[in-house]
Amino acid sequence: MTNKIPAIRPSWLPYLLILCFSISALTTVAQDKGDEDKTMANSVKTRDQKAIDEAMQSWWPASMKTRNSRLTWWRDARFGIFIHWGIYSLPAGEWEGKNIGGYAEHLMRKAKIPRSTYLELAHHFDPTKFNADKWVQAAKYAGMRYLIITAKHHDGFAMYNSQVSDYNVVKQTAWKHDPMVDLAAACKKYGIKFGFYYSHAFDWEHPDAPGNDWDYQNPGGDLNLFGGRDWYDVHPELLPKAVNYVDKKAIPQIKELITRYHPDILWFDTPQKLPLSENIRILKAIRETDPNIIVNGRLARGSGNLQLGDYKNTADRPAEFFPVIGDWEAIPTTNESYGYSKFDKSHKPVSFFIRLLAKATSRGGNLLMNIGPMGDGEFAPEDTAILQGIGRWMSKNSASIYQTTKTALPYQSWGVSTRKNNLLYLHVFNWPKNGQLIVGGLKSGISKAWVLADKKELKFSRLDPLDVAIHLPAQAPDTSNTVIVLETTTGKIETDTVRLLASRETTNRLLAFDARLEGKGFGFGDGKTSSYYVEGWKNTNQSVNWDFRLIEPATYKILLKYAADNVDEGTYELSSGNHKVKGSVEAIAKGVQVKEQELGTVSLEPGAHSLSITPVEIKKAGLMKILEIQLIPVSTP
Repeated sequence: MTNKIPAIRPSWLPYLLILCFSISALTTVAQDKGDEDKTMANSVKTRDQKAIDEAMQSWWPASMKTRNSRLTWWRDARFGIFIHWGIYSLPAGEWEGKNIGGYAEHLMRKAKIPRSTYLELAHHFDPTKFNADKWVQAAKYAGMRYLIITAKHHDGFAMYNSQVSDYNVVKQTAWKHDPMVDLAAACKKYGIKFGFYYSHAFDWEHPDAPGNDWDYQNPGGDLNLFGGRDWYDVHPELLPKAVNYVDKKAIPQIKELITRYHPDILWFDTPQKLPLSENIRILKAIRETDPNIIVNGRLARGSGNLQLGDYKNTADRPAEFFPVIGDWEAIPTTNESYGYSKFDKSHKPVSFFIRLLAKATSRGGNLLMNIGPMGDGEFAPEDTAILQGIGRWMSKNSASIYQTTKTALPYQSWGVSTRKNNLLYLHVFNWPKNGQLIVGGLKSGISKAWVLADKKELKFSRLDPLDVAIHLPAQAPDTSNTVIVLETTTGKIETDTVRLLASRETTNRLLAFDARLEGKGFGFGDGKTSSYYVEGWKNTNQSVNWDFRLIEPATYKILLKYAADNVDEGTYELSSGNHKVKGSVEAIAKGVQVKEQELGTVSLEPGAHSLSITPVEIKKAGLMKILEIQLIPVSTP
């Protein structure tokens, strides 16, 4: 299984030799390190602008007239399951006795497995324990209302009976079965919307597609050939080859999936591997084939916030969410790999996903939670336990998720809130020890309050024109997330937008994502556990600020958290009320480390306040990548 097939490279080889000596090699834009891209977007060039203009003047406006109607079910659903499953699930992250690491579905690229060897692996794929009904029933029990499965991932291997390419699960595996037929039927049977992930721009088996630089010396791979990420701009003469792949494989297979299985949604990825003009051409083909299919945001998006899909996608594996306007979706996974990895046991607790779902919904987004089934066709026990745990919570609390929208309530120290008409759903993560939940900024009257799970009514009282106290039992019914329902007296819920801080017990997390940013140039990290930061802090005219209120005197310990790296260093001043303190950020030699700094204590009186951080001196590219400020109540005698 180690013999390479003859490299198919005649049309690329002359350009490879030229590249070694060309000036473009000096301006190569490298692919992002790791298994994912930071921006998942294209810069717009003249070629792309022509495609944009053609779309805007013809088919695209017509397609957007029906956008709201096709998104109706998706907006109501809020929660879906993402499934990465392919022949890579069989080795499960291992190759030649080694743990390859990273995303298991990227095994072919990371281990540089020749196409012929990978095809031999396919011959051994025989997932006899696969049961579509069990998969869909497990998702439905967890409260998921749509399912997206990898019809073809970056390895180029179709997990359905494609007539376009023999490189597929029916023609090349021992199983000789089309699981998409079963899944489409099961989703219809159990009332789940059905869709496909299709890797349109990255295909490691096709000799004309971007990505495979070990068999074919093609652009778009880890070797950064032909100008790296922007190969099609540096060497446009190479583009016809990729266009041939799009014409002969990508578009025909996408149309095949649409006409054969009638999906409700199509999900795309890595658009930067092709120029925007090609991505737009693929989107046009989809709209011509079935204008009612939802298309995610990673097919055709470009610089200047150009979004031609139906909704936006945030980054992979989020823990926090940066501000997004409009419809959006996040894609966490149960551990750190999307495809099944037998080595990755970093599964997050059920409470993480229950809270993440509530946080996404509270900001008007959807959660598409991924699992990677095993090579035998079954869900891993860890994933099954997570689905069952979420399902137990959803069985009592799903009304706070489905068909809800974000509220106008300001951020709350105890959790988040969602809304449905005149009902407010309070998702309480931090249960108050004194039995009094203060809802800050709620000006509307309340006619009734109750615990959603058991319908037990709760007493409440108004503290002042802006704040309401809900009287709770001593113990939280659900320590992950207890949902309290408030029925307001009017359909229009009136609020005050300034955040009320907790004065006792609960730590107030002032996330950088939620700050008021003054000055131009700021950007957001991707929201992962150590990168939910604000970056681009490059001059002293920029500041990060939070506005808040207090209804009683309070003293807080101030804790700063930031992600240290080798490009940010400087000094700053933090101020709140009469408290001013200077601090410094030092660069580290390598990697990224989350660091904490204690910045003294501040005592504040009732009323409106702000906390600001301003640069004093920026010694490198930026000041720091700030994650959050924590204001931790300090008990006073």
